Amino acid sequence: MTTAPVPVVLAGARGHGRWHLDNIRRLQDRGLVRLVGICELTPLTPREIPDGLGAPEQSADFGALLDATAARIAVICTPIPTHTDLALTAAERGVHLLLEKPPAPSYAQYRRMADGVARAGVACQVGFQSLGSHALPAIRDMLADGVIGEVEGVGGAGAWARAEAYFRRAPWAGRRRLDGTDVVDGVLTNPLAHAVATALALDGSVRAEDVTGIETELLRANAIESDDTSCVRITTARGRRVVVAATLCAEQPDEPYVLVHGSRGRITFWYKQDRVLLQRAGHGPEEFEYGRTDLLANLVEHLTHGAGLLVPPDATGAFMKVVERIRLAPDPAPLPAGAWHLLPEEGRRVVRGVDGLVAAAADTLALYSELGAPWAPSALPREVSTR
Repeated sequence: MTTAPVPVVLAGARGHGRWHLDNIRRLQDRGLVRLVGICELTPLTPREIPDGLGAPEQSADFGALLDATAARIAVICTPIPTHTDLALTAAERGVHLLLEKPPAPSYAQYRRMADGVARAGVACQVGFQSLGSHALPAIRDMLADGVIGEVEGVGGAGAWARAEAYFRRAPWAGRRRLDGTDVVDGVLTNPLAHAVATALALDGSVRAEDVTGIETELLRANAIESDDTSCVRITTARGRRVVVAATLCAEQPDEPYVLVHGSRGRITFWYKQDRVLLQRAGHGPEEFEYGRTDLLANLVEHLTHGAGLLVPPDATGAFMKVVERIRLAPDPAPLPAGAWHLLPEEGRRVVRGVDGLVAAAADTLALYSELGAPWAPSALPREVSTR
């Protein structure tokens, strides 16, 4: 059975959009898609378009571009505050969606997007690429088989580094709001959002109603509005805790991971590498590596052969509850000057001891303040019920 390549428009082709350009080229080489349009305020030059993609039509008018190209799929990789309106522009035309994470800057905008997509009857895949890892069903099978006993909680750790210039890459970068519009570009909601979404997925708590309480500690070492060193503890309807700690100010940046705690062992999942370490009582450590299903390829397979979507909007409801809690939280507290130092050769700020704190939070399911971090806002109210 042969199927014609699905015509695709990409909105937002610079920055992270370059990854999507390369991915579309890879899938175009496989005969799955065909890039027919690029939406950018300033058109891409021929040198910016990867070889093999030809000369797709370009326009700053997203709706007009969809109409002119008869696109069947739109990939949206634009600033966070634009996601909902662009998604609805596509949905109103019957165009299916791959929508970058976070899907929206607020829960209300997320619901507006998800409800509009549902009314239009189009498919929408949210771009949490880690949820396409084949490690997830493998870990779920291990948990169902009781390999590590009763699941007691899930931790997540992300120790990354970003230069000060990272927060100047776009007007919305490092902002909680811009011109009265929510942005919520924090460490847990954007660069390390995968850690939060993956931890919730491994707990089996992905829908909005699966979350019953959220505690946050939001801080910043950089001169920004949003947070760059934070942790969150989510209480789920299963009665378990999901704790994710993250920073963009690591001393020694490393691969982020999610850690499932069991009564007789633990499973560590390095989600960018699709690598799993199983440690359990009475056995030596076992390592596994898995493949991954690309989310755009899965969307094409859904449209052409009826495959189930891996990350539909409803599967990000719990994550969006976390985004909403962070949006409504007090503005992140600046770390005292003595808590961080500048690495001039790298142009980035480093928080002393934060790598160990991030790992300890994932290991113990404790917040920074409970781990004795001298700069944690232990006196501030942290918990909000989502009931």
